[in-house]
Amino acid sequence: MPYTMIKKLFLASLMLVVLVFANAQKKNKLITKTNPFADLDTTFERVLKDWHGVGFAVAVVEKDKVIYSKGFGYRDLENKIPVTPNTLFAIGSCTKAFTASILGILQKDGKVELNKPVRNYLPELKFFNDNMNNQIQLNDMMSHRTGLPRHDYSWYAFPTSSRDSLMKRIQYMEPSFGVREKWQYNNFMFLLQGMVAEKITGNSWENNVQEKIFKPLGMTNSNFSILDLQKNKDAAIGYGLKKDSIIKKMDYYHIDAMGPAGSINSNVMEMANWVSTWINGGKFNGKEIIPSSYLNEAMGSQMVIGTGTPTIEKPDVFFSNYGFGWMTASYKGHFRVEHGGNIDGFSASTCFFPSDSIGIIVLTNQNGSSIPSIVRNTIADRVLQLPNFDWNADLKKTVAKAKVTAKEAEKNTSSNQKANTHPSHPLKDYDGLYHHPAYGTFEVSYMNDSLICKMGKDILWLRNYHYDIFEPFDKDPTDGIDTTEKSPTRFAFQMNEAGDISSVQIGIEPTLPPIKFEKTVKPKDISADELTKYVGDYDLAGAAIVKVYVKDKKTLFVLVPGQPDYELVPIDKDKFSLKIINGYFVQFEINDKAESTGLTFIQPNGNFKAKKK
Repeated sequence: MPYTMIKKLFLASLMLVVLVFANAQKKNKLITKTNPFADLDTTFERVLKDWHGVGFAVAVVEKDKVIYSKGFGYRDLENKIPVTPNTLFAIGSCTKAFTASILGILQKDGKVELNKPVRNYLPELKFFNDNMNNQIQLNDMMSHRTGLPRHDYSWYAFPTSSRDSLMKRIQYMEPSFGVREKWQYNNFMFLLQGMVAEKITGNSWENNVQEKIFKPLGMTNSNFSILDLQKNKDAAIGYGLKKDSIIKKMDYYHIDAMGPAGSINSNVMEMANWVSTWINGGKFNGKEIIPSSYLNEAMGSQMVIGTGTPTIEKPDVFFSNYGFGWMTASYKGHFRVEHGGNIDGFSASTCFFPSDSIGIIVLTNQNGSSIPSIVRNTIADRVLQLPNFDWNADLKKTVAKAKVTAKEAEKNTSSNQKANTHPSHPLKDYDGLYHHPAYGTFEVSYMNDSLICKMGKDILWLRNYHYDIFEPFDKDPTDGIDTTEKSPTRFAFQMNEAGDISSVQIGIEPTLPPIKFEKTVKPKDISADELTKYVGDYDLAGAAIVKVYVKDKKTLFVLVPGQPDYELVPIDKDKFSLKIINGYFVQFEINDKAESTGLTFIQPNGNFKAKKK
């Protein structure tokens, strides 16, 4: 607790005594304290207990030396295997500074200019509009000022191992602001930086980081994939919290194609070499790793994140800016450079104070954890010889207050749910595949009188909210469905002119209108032999002769004179959809000899019959 808060707890008659004592204590801390890490074990065990953490590791660098490193808790809770300073953790977005630094190195080599349009280096890249295509530079991507919001569901819920595939999605991602108008965090822009380096060097992003950074820094255990993480004998298992207190093991997330934005796995000792390089002007063991000119740009203020104004409670922590892969702030009179990281089961903080030659790395195997910031700030106060502040108690108080506020808001908010309503269609009609080119395809299935949605690795139960609006609930493979953990997300299904369910809108990007996924019917298996019964010429009421034929012995096509050939996708008994046009179908009429006698084109503007000749 800071001195100014302690004063308020005593009677006025004791104020002078407390003031003298506190100043004496403060002076004693600043001048005579020689071990800033004394008694930290008790403090950090309390942090683990209060936040239901499993484990974490921490290292502190001063100039070019590690002056403190230790593991707390367990890397494997079930087997009670402790964390060590060499335990590997996923560092998430702490990866970004590595990726941006590769471009900084290439800039010094004269192979790239950061203030040039990115399409100079990736001409196959397309943004949502020409203004973005012409304006967005490499340094805009490096400082999150492209105008694009996160669009994280695209890579997280619809994963792929292809970086080219992810890049092609960007063309369909709508911006929410103009270029350089507002800071908006975006993982895709760091993916692109990695791809630019790949294009220029002819090497993969992984090889670039390995050769230009890991190898000269002696980061021999650090790697880029979950598969390599699992091979290490001192790798942490990731955990999350259910209902704020129940510790649950989490599956690793294979980040694959999005690697340049957050796939590095490392330990605090090797990350200490990385931080030491930044503290020492880009040099490690006397050799330049990061060009000094780039280092100053990266640590500088390239874009304002937010107002970053001081508060009454914390008047000495303020401003909030972004450089290249780093966030910057003023921490109690000291310039701080930092970046956090989060990926399934893991959280991280990489931090340094360049003017003080101090660096702090905290890695934990807890999902979305507050532990890294608490540990980082607690150590910063000690090594920078600042008045003590109980960051753990302060955050606990803040979180508790936020929960009370949220409950009050929920209590005072009336539901917009309409009673006694029902879906416009039988649930089976919502069954289908839903696609958006910026995201991907997910599947809705009618199973056991319910709608189940499979979106990437997640399984959701869709419960009717009202009318054609459904609310999703996670369907855990072991714990089942918990309807007490509600989400504000809604699946709003829509109809076409023919009255068929044709799309669904989902509010998955807060700064934009709901994203619309178009429905296509799921194809059914059908043999090549079965297709032959549909082949032939059909008379469309004397207006035209429609030709149905099989191509490559496996695919049925229909040709209407004056129109392109339409591929037919089997969706039901003797029923096909037109692959490239939603809401258009062909229903064949089959007699008792299993022969086709006619067909009907089912379209939004009506049905059109044709008899087989």
